[in-house]
Amino acid sequence: MILVTGGTGLVGAHLLIHLADKREEIRAIYRNLENIQKTKSLFSLYKKDALFELIQWIEADVLDIPSLEHAFQGINKVYHCAAMISFDPKDENLVRKTNIEGTANIVNFCLTYNIQKLCHVSSIAALGDLAAHESIITEGTEWNPEKLHSDYAISKYGSEMEIWRGQQEGLKVIMVNPGVIIGPGFWNQGSGELFTKVKNGLPFYTKGSTGFIAVTDVITIMHQLMESDIYGERYTLIGQNIIFKDFLFSIADALKVKRPKHHATPFMINTLSKLDWIASIFFGKKRQLSKASAKSSYSTDLYSNEKIKNALNITFIDVFDYIQKITIL
Repeated sequence: MILVTGGTGLVGAHLLIHLADKREEIRAIYRNLENIQKTKSLFSLYKKDALFELIQWIEADVLDIPSLEHAFQGINKVYHCAAMISFDPKDENLVRKTNIEGTANIVNFCLTYNIQKLCHVSSIAALGDLAAHESIITEGTEWNPEKLHSDYAISKYGSEMEIWRGQQEGLKVIMVNPGVIIGPGFWNQGSGELFTKVKNGLPFYTKGSTGFIAVTDVITIMHQLMESDIYGERYTLIGQNIIFKDFLFSIADALKVKRPKHHATPFMINTLSKLDWIASIFFGKKRQLSKASAKSSYSTDLYSNEKIKNALNITFIDVFDYIQKITIL
């Protein structure tokens, strides 16, 4: 039986559809019943309601050892998709605890129960930092602790250290580092919020860039890697490197709404970040634009997907075409 953590999130929910479609025996953990409804709605969106009944749901939390003890009974493979995503510095402790300690717990249970293979979903945020002579980030790019990183990036880097510890202790692991994952059904969280903001009239765009990928590519690759003889490797998963301006304009065109009109320069973004910090201090508002988030909005990092293309000989879905597709679902 396969265990999926994070089955009520974008990646985990799509993975459950993929595995159920292949009639795999699946168990997924959840923290509250309301979250399960999000996954059930996604099955309905894809017109696969009957497949939802194939999932065995169990209440558990990656930070709750007794609940994981129950969840791991009879399991032979694990997909660890659960993570906390927040760029608010006030969430630093919880983000690090969930993503690092939670992953450590999953690794420990995998070792205890002799799990055949573990697939961990990391992030391009945990990849390295370009040196002066480098131009594109790969799996081998070295992490520089002196550079500015978000708490989320640090937590995902820490979670990777737990995965490699598991490997050293005899666990077969595979790791994927997706870029910005886009997909339907979760419009109020993660990348889905960008679609919602554009729909509601987002006025600004930036000229930074990053790697993007369709969620269906992510889960297909994860499953292929788990079914292969490959282990002890990690792979950067991006379909394309895209400028944020072009990405936001594509969403606007797909939704048939106005494109963001104003270019937010680095100076403007940094000023807004400072104002955001002041509002959080004096009014207790949740941070919307941390210093690290501001920097990433105008950074022009490029990522290589050559390693996974060579390993599986795959062709990625065109991100712009996928944006058109998911806005009409």
